[in-house]
Amino acid sequence: MKQRLLKQVDVFTDKPYFGNPLAVVLDGSGVDDDAMQRFARWTNLSETTFLLPPTDPSADYRVRIFTPGGELPFAGHPTLGSCHAWLQTGGQPQGKDFIVQQCKVGLVKIRREPNRMEGRRLAFAAPPLKRAAPDPALLAQVAAALSLQAPQILASQLLDNGPVWLALLLDRVETVLQLAPNHLELAKLDVKVGVVALYPPEEESPLIGRANREARAFAHDAPQTIIDAPDMEVRAFAAAIGVNEDPVTGSLNASLAQWLVAEGHAPERYIASQGVCLGRAGQVYLERDAAGQVWVGGESATCIDGQVTL
Repeated sequence: MKQRLLKQVDVFTDKPYFGNPLAVVLDGSGVDDDAMQRFARWTNLSETTFLLPPTDPSADYRVRIFTPGGELPFAGHPTLGSCHAWLQTGGQPQGKDFIVQQCKVGLVKIRREPNRMEGRRLAFAAPPLKRAAPDPALLAQVAAALSLQAPQILASQLLDNGPVWLALLLDRVETVLQLAPNHLELAKLDVKVGVVALYPPEEESPLIGRANREARAFAHDAPQTIIDAPDMEVRAFAAAIGVNEDPVTGSLNASLAQWLVAEGHAPERYIASQGVCLGRAGQVYLERDAAGQVWVGGESATCIDGQVTL
């Protein structure tokens, strides 16, 4: 065992403690699988990552991603948070345009984006998506666990970009925010569920904070400031991997965008809000470019710098 650099990063927020936390071990070399899993279980965060030298010469670094319950081939907020930590500790990408991350799903491109926080926003290229209609029996069981009636579900899809999500497009933002899932039943069904609804279009430009004022009617302890008014509200229920509700979920938002934009349910550029029911203020910036690639962006803020013995 030795001392290794550790950062705890808050992702999908520019204000610490309002996003989704991530533990990043900056040097995972020599740490075996059991030790990685044990540490991830001990941090009890939705994900903990370990940075390693790449085995693919075109990658800048390699990352392994662990939840308290197991390893993931890919996840969104660990991708952005790990890249943020790698750059902050002096990482230098080989290329001028992209940082290239290697993980179990393959190579993931990450780009720096200009924003109000002096370029602290990063965006990753969403991995290829496989999607299919969900099994009707499973859909009915999940709807029952969420206390949803059939007319409240406008569309559904099974989404797979490494993690697999059963995604539900619901009728109203209020429906999303009022959900009180039976997490025990969702865990028994062994399915991760993402729910989303669009804010109604405004005749005039939406006022900043409009969405958050509406959300606070259902989540009174939500943070008091979000700068950008979102276009949709998202929640992620992952009791199947030991996380009842994830504050802000990059992989889910990536696959939602690939599905919703392709089917005409969402515009090619939008902002998703997630986490208000947990007192968070996560914001995810989604864009499909001219080539059809979906990019998933967000700010990150380092909250803890230290060392860990592993």
